Amino acid sequence: MTVDLSELAEGKDLEAKLAAGRDRQGELPASFFETYSAFANTDGGVVLLGVRERGGGKLEPVGVPDVERVQKQLWDGLNNRQQVNINLLANSDVSVVEAAERRILRVVVPRAARRQQPVYVGTNPLTGTFRRGHAGDYRVPEENVRRMLAEQVEDSRDGPILERHGFDDLDASTLARYRQRYQTRSPDHPWNSLDSTEFLRCIGGWARDRERGIEGVTAAGLLMFGKLVVIRELFPNYMLDYQERSNSDAQLRWSDRVTTDGSWSGNLYDFYQTVIQRLFRDLRGPFRLAGDTRLDDTPVHEALREALVNTLIHADYTGRTSVLVMKRPDLFGFRNPGRMRMPIEMALHGGVSDCRNRRLQDMFRYVGLGEQAGSGVPRIRAAWRQQEWRAPEISEQVEPYEQTTFTLRMASLLPSETVAMLEQRLGKAFQRASEVQKLALVTAALEGSVTHARLNSMTDAHSRDVTIALASLVQRKLLSTGGAHKRTFYFLSGDHPPTTEEFTFPRDQETGASAGRASSVQTGPSSVQTGLSSVQTGLSSVQTGHETARDEAISSAIRSKKRVSRTELRSAILALCTDGFVSLPELARLTGRSAETLRTHHIGELVAAGKMTMQYPEQPTHPAQAYRTLETQRR
Repeated sequence: MTVDLSELAEGKDLEAKLAAGRDRQGELPASFFETYSAFANTDGGVVLLGVRERGGGKLEPVGVPDVERVQKQLWDGLNNRQQVNINLLANSDVSVVEAAERRILRVVVPRAARRQQPVYVGTNPLTGTFRRGHAGDYRVPEENVRRMLAEQVEDSRDGPILERHGFDDLDASTLARYRQRYQTRSPDHPWNSLDSTEFLRCIGGWARDRERGIEGVTAAGLLMFGKLVVIRELFPNYMLDYQERSNSDAQLRWSDRVTTDGSWSGNLYDFYQTVIQRLFRDLRGPFRLAGDTRLDDTPVHEALREALVNTLIHADYTGRTSVLVMKRPDLFGFRNPGRMRMPIEMALHGGVSDCRNRRLQDMFRYVGLGEQAGSGVPRIRAAWRQQEWRAPEISEQVEPYEQTTFTLRMASLLPSETVAMLEQRLGKAFQRASEVQKLALVTAALEGSVTHARLNSMTDAHSRDVTIALASLVQRKLLSTGGAHKRTFYFLSGDHPPTTEEFTFPRDQETGASAGRASSVQTGPSSVQTGLSSVQTGLSSVQTGHETARDEAISSAIRSKKRVSRTELRSAILALCTDGFVSLPELARLTGRSAETLRTHHIGELVAAGKMTMQYPEQPTHPAQAYRTLETQRR
């Protein structure tokens, strides 16, 4: 098998390593298992052994003369529990391929399943667990490793009995409203005649441990019906937030907000009851409500209920990110703390359920809210497809805190104004394009870029046909490419590569969650800014490719030279970082030098000498690390 490295570059799912060894015949790099751990604990990836990264991020095949020896070292290490705790690879994941007539070793690392994580190097998961961030591996903080270990062993995170917690910690009016809804939906059910304790026990909000001789409210019972002060004693970072904006302006401040400010119970059931009514408000077409149930229901209303319930039952309430629901005229957005417990592709397909809070899931299901068979996301997608709106988007984020976002855009698949713009810009080339190709071009125009996975989720065409459609558009120079491997994205030729997402949730420090508390519930203008953030969440001040004329001149001068003095290169780095934080990959692009060269031979020394500062000084290996020239060096 032959591979072409010319279009590849190191990134979040691709790593190149020399694997030369002291005798230059081949040796497994010591850092391989850190990358193996990082890929397995993130989204998987590919390691190319026998490949060197050159200036500008280009990959050069060097080859592995004794590739069989490196393969043996690889398998020996994978099966040595002193080296790594689990082997995820099958024989087909390791193959010898050729690049420019040189033999290299290609290793495909899959994403580990929830019960296999954390994958760690050595014998201590707290110090040997890594994750992938941009183009590097970083050690996972102990707090996050402990959360991964809990996810591994606990099928449901909301089942523990909370000793010394009882009915005084619950909001009686919330439980009464829930029981009323339950009775209305199931008037003849025998649970209606039970007292509060037995009713709670039946729905999962109360439990007894016979071996330990204890009983009490479960974590699910407290989250669903509890008082805010008590909930925060157990979950210090607990925060629920609903924000509504009257238009899609990036700088718009919210016009209506509901959050955990102490003026209401603060529990999940009351949050659901309040927010669902606001989500339904202003939807097209008249309707009548009985509580939050639309009497002449539509698939769109069903989808919004499903999305809100999914957000609440899949949230990791031990995490540091708030639950956030956002409404705009053009979309609905849902965010919950914690990554998905299965790959996104599996969730989109449906049929499999791995809920983080199964008792909460049951409680909502008992009153007719939510599904249990893994059909929620497919039902939402079907509802949006019926409206001919753009397919829902699911995305995950690991840093700075784990979170999952679900975005429902109320935009046509092929908006007439966008089609008209493309027809004017591309002429007959657009008119002659196939339906899949037109969809790719429109998506790239509307969303800034399109990926194979995104396009595949929007069409019934076979995955192979999607691949051919994208390749054809690139060949005809209608689309350009960026990224590598699974991270490859496509954008309209002649446009700048996308550097920001069209829509992201505001960071928690903007909403007050970083302090574990929120501002008061208000309706009306606020000082909370909810503009677009960088793709590298939390790096809104980082330069991302739109250089000034001065920066462009500096960059061109450095990139045009194969050799520059140490002093000249460092002066250029300091000049490029004068106006804000710049990430290492961006500096590599601007200077035409490899990220590893800059980090090893220049950046570290400049920081140590007090000439530059890091954006995350307490986390030197932070995946979104960036650098800025200190004030004293600017004068």
